[in-house]
Amino acid sequence: MYHYIRAYSTDLPNFNFLHINDFKKQLDYFQEHYVLLSKEQFIHSIKERKPIANSIVLTFDDGLKDHYSYVLPELKKRGLFGIFYIPTLPYTEQKLLNVHRIHILLGAHPAERIYDALNNLIDDSMLTECHKEKFSDKLYRKQENSSASQKVKELLNYHIDYIYRETTLDKLMQTFFPDEATLAKSFYMTEKELQAMQDTGMLIGSHADSHSVMSKLSPQEQYHEIHNSFSFLEQTLQKPECKTFCYPYGGFHTFTNETEALLNKEDVVFSFNVDSRDITANDIKNRPQALPRYDCNEFEYGKVYRNS
Repeated sequence: MYHYIRAYSTDLPNFNFLHINDFKKQLDYFQEHYVLLSKEQFIHSIKERKPIANSIVLTFDDGLKDHYSYVLPELKKRGLFGIFYIPTLPYTEQKLLNVHRIHILLGAHPAERIYDALNNLIDDSMLTECHKEKFSDKLYRKQENSSASQKVKELLNYHIDYIYRETTLDKLMQTFFPDEATLAKSFYMTEKELQAMQDTGMLIGSHADSHSVMSKLSPQEQYHEIHNSFSFLEQTLQKPECKTFCYPYGGFHTFTNETEALLNKEDVVFSFNVDSRDITANDIKNRPQALPRYDCNEFEYGKVYRNS
């Protein structure tokens, strides 16, 4: 599982990302020690419920411009394929997703400054106690965050009630990034770039519509997140070889039995969770909507880039 892959920028001195040079080194490492499956091999193994030993498939979340600018050229050069999971709200509403607004705020400014500004905007009445208890021991266990950065992410991604989240982030962005619209245009792949990805042999899947934590939503809201995202992709791109989904944020705490049932009704062949282990035949047979997936930072050359 990959997210940001790019070169260092002085505009975002604190941004967490995998440097493109480390990505190349990691691909070298994978190609030396594992079999990187073709799209046909991977889909066949899923449909036949027969995982291929010592093999890897590469997945990339969030529809980022990074994936077109940095990842695609490297995959093409090596003859590799990847699965790209796209949240669709940026295309229908031309705005940054809230999750990425948080990353940009923390990337451009000291986390303590963002945390102080956030505390001036919220109070306890805006936080949901049941969510604080539900998620308290499960968040960002595989990430290297400062204390202030961790608190900002927990508050805005999990603990704040969703009815307050948007307006709170609006105020933060107005303070720190008043020209958000321009930033949004350069942050995600365009529809033409998505099509170019697919034309090159990449598999395009859904990452929901607004990249919300599914378990915080009602079944009806979850339905709209899944259905609307696939509807957009099917109207914009050619029909894929198979429908696939991955959960925003990931982890068993981020989705419910209803989520998996909705994905089955949508004829989704498989979905990725975040659960650090190999895929087994039992996973594919009995729970294809929650396949395990490693984070890239669990392997050689996968650490977050630190400018020094």
